[in-house]
Amino acid sequence: MSDRGKQGGKAKGKAKSRSSRAGLQFPVGRVHRLLRKGHYAERVGAGAPVYTAAVLEYLTAEILELAGNAARDNMKARIIPRHLQLAIRNDQELNKLLAKGTVPQGGVLPKITK
Repeated sequence: MSDRGKQGGKAKGKAKSRSSRAGLQFPVGRVHRLLRKGHYAERVGAGAPVYTAAVLEYLTAEILELAGNAARDNMKARIIPRHLQLAIRNDQELNKLLAKGTVPQGGVLPKITK
């Protein structure tokens, strides 16, 4: 008889998410599902959602770090949309990336004219 149906050798361990395998906080499975449902391509490779989630996580961390610095400069403990606006517009690369986007309740940058 064949031993195909029996659990021989070592037992399977606990399931590990793709996010934890990649060392990410952002959900790789959800990004994969959104890439498939968005019809960006006929097929989506296994590495594409991991890379996309990593890029999203990096950009989010960068913006939150700068916004946290802006909140601390204004002696606030909570990040508000104004701090996000100041963080994005004062950083040259982020400003270029998000130039066409608006931050609701973000206000405008202070500019003193002489």
